[in-house]
Amino acid sequence: MSGNVTVSMDQLRIGLYVNLDLKWFEHPFAFSSFKIKTEDQIRTIRSLGLMSVRCDPERSDRQMTENRAAKPAVMPDVPPSLVAKRALIERIRQQRETAARIGNAFVKASVVIRNINRDLFVQPEEKVHQATRLIDQMADSILTAPELMLHLMADKSGGKEMYFHSLTVTLLSMMMARDIKLPHEHITALGMGALFHDIGRTEIPARILMKQEPLTHAERELKKMHCQYGVTIAQRLKLAQTAITVIQEHHELFDGSGYPKGLKGEQIKLLPRIVAIANHYDELCNPINIVDAMTPHEALSLMFTKLRGKFDPRLLQVFIRCLGVYPPGTIVQLSNGVIGMVATINAAKPLKPTIMIYDADIPKEEAILVDMETVPDVNIAKAIRPALLPQEIHRYLDPRQNVSYYFDTGEPDKKKAAT
Repeated sequence: MSGNVTVSMDQLRIGLYVNLDLKWFEHPFAFSSFKIKTEDQIRTIRSLGLMSVRCDPERSDRQMTENRAAKPAVMPDVPPSLVAKRALIERIRQQRETAARIGNAFVKASVVIRNINRDLFVQPEEKVHQATRLIDQMADSILTAPELMLHLMADKSGGKEMYFHSLTVTLLSMMMARDIKLPHEHITALGMGALFHDIGRTEIPARILMKQEPLTHAERELKKMHCQYGVTIAQRLKLAQTAITVIQEHHELFDGSGYPKGLKGEQIKLLPRIVAIANHYDELCNPINIVDAMTPHEALSLMFTKLRGKFDPRLLQVFIRCLGVYPPGTIVQLSNGVIGMVATINAAKPLKPTIMIYDADIPKEEAILVDMETVPDVNIAKAIRPALLPQEIHRYLDPRQNVSYYFDTGEPDKKKAAT
């Protein structure tokens, strides 16, 4: 880094911004560059076996404590730094195991929903029962969890099929319902409505649903009919009226500009108002034409800044609080200059996500995962469009083309999807 100066071990002071010229696994800190905050950090740096470190004067405190006695470097037989780093590596290994477990649960739920959609009209009673069981399990997990962790799913688990959209909308809707403390029976009704909210699309020609060019007026009007077609199908399947209302009203907008009836404000029932937000967000992130796809951060920003009148303002605030300002899948630059991608959101602490860090010295398969709650001196400085990333960083972080989420309640035995 230009402008750096070299300081010896006895010149280390609180307030210096240092750059450690070591590989990530050779020191115990979350980042290789940071501002010294404590005497313990100084002692740890001196234990690393370095003769000097680089210091960035511009990022160091202007006035640093000068009257501290110089302390000799400590060279223990087993550096405590390596012990600490091993603990950090073990924590990251456990995070990877958790991510793999959640990925498996997501795939299982996706398979269940795919089978439901495939055989719904062949075995309607059995498939509705299967859907009810899945939604009940999801509701139980979501409601009993002390904290809800929202994970970004890998592309290999996602897809453009309707059931992936349905799963994401269902999950995000139930997450919001938990936040506003809806009772269990309302959350399960919401889940069933969200899961089947687009069932009427089975009556719309695929050439219209998958068309990437702008639809004609006639095509738009036909596509809008999926709400009414969905109601007819849901009645035939004997779904609860609350779920049917979600299917009918999930495209109604708070300012009255939605369809099919142009309902306004609280003329729209509560559950459809929830699903309308989750549905619109996912359509912005995962449009038919991938060229039009927005990053999660862009989609949320657009909904809040330019489209907020279209949604229940209280519920939109809930949605933003649950997803965080930087939802999973957002590429970010941290205040220390490091680039990463938001991998996991803790709904209870949305400003402290877990971030997958770009580090050219670390293999992509072993990428560092930093829980921002453990590094209080570092924060997210800004979001970055994936297209603006250097090619090597883009390949490393692999920003998702299809944004899908699943949840972790922290209890492995409660994460199994219906089978």
